[in-house]
Amino acid sequence: MTAQKLFIISLCIGALGLALWAGALLWQLRRSAKASGRVEEVLQTRKDNAQQASNNALAGIMGADRNPFSSGFRPIQTGSDPLADELTANLKPPAWLETGWARALLADEDRQLLDQAGVSLRKGSPIYIATRAILAIALPLLGLLLVAPQGLMKVVLTVFFGFALGVMLPKWYMRIRANQRREQMIEEMPLFIDLLRLLQGVGLSIDQSLHIMVNEFSNVLRIISGELALANQLYATGRSRESSFQRMINLSADEDMAAIVSLLVQVDKHGGAVQEPLKQFGIRLREKRQASFKEKIGQITVKMTAVMVLTLLPALMVITAGPGFMAVIRSLGKMSGG
Repeated sequence: MTAQKLFIISLCIGALGLALWAGALLWQLRRSAKASGRVEEVLQTRKDNAQQASNNALAGIMGADRNPFSSGFRPIQTGSDPLADELTANLKPPAWLETGWARALLADEDRQLLDQAGVSLRKGSPIYIATRAILAIALPLLGLLLVAPQGLMKVVLTVFFGFALGVMLPKWYMRIRANQRREQMIEEMPLFIDLLRLLQGVGLSIDQSLHIMVNEFSNVLRIISGELALANQLYATGRSRESSFQRMINLSADEDMAAIVSLLVQVDKHGGAVQEPLKQFGIRLREKRQASFKEKIGQITVKMTAVMVLTLLPALMVITAGPGFMAVIRSLGKMSGG
């Protein structure tokens, strides 16, 4: 391979890198523009709805009869919300799992793991237990059929490892899923803080801001919006704001999420301006994430050193020292031939 070909290949690789970088930049700009447009659309829609509601209320007051039994009168409805009752019931396991022998099948650690993985305890816990039981029976039998061990000790070891693997596989899967949800929730937290600060800045209350994020931004806050919906329903059933957010704190297991929840609880309880604390919190969170990214980049650089030594150094030695070795060998060949 000549130097000209190497130069052309390097130019092609550089052009490809620039194209990828430009594509990533355009994708980020498009995503930011889409999010900004969505926020403006939601705020404009809410403003129009509020104006229309005020006009309708004014027209009703001017034209309605003062008799409470007139057609415009609507009594206040009381009673529990079926959706809230269903969401609250999903947090609890079935009644038969509260017995002594059933609690051994689904320990407190497993219940917390299912909760962190986003699995309903009422519907998911029986499936989880049945999966563990089926795998605990099927894997030892499959191991005996495939391995066909000879001797009692080998049979016992095959059955033991198959049983242990069948019992632990569902738990490992739930742990991986819980970790993925936790990481996704931490990734969504900066956007959650920015949206909350924006909605609070236009004069909305905590409840209104949370409801808008649940109803309008569920496509960008996939994990947090679901947890906020559940927290809103729990709060509507009579729980305190702090206890309704406790599930979100346990799911994230992050001090930043605990801090923002504590701030929301204090504002909901005592009132006050929240825009500036959210702004400072968002800045601190971004600085923390930048420091974390720099640390990860440093670790990747150290790891890539070994990869570069193993892959690039031999090729570099061949390219740089190859012509010299060939010239020396050619000279030695001429001397020996002469």
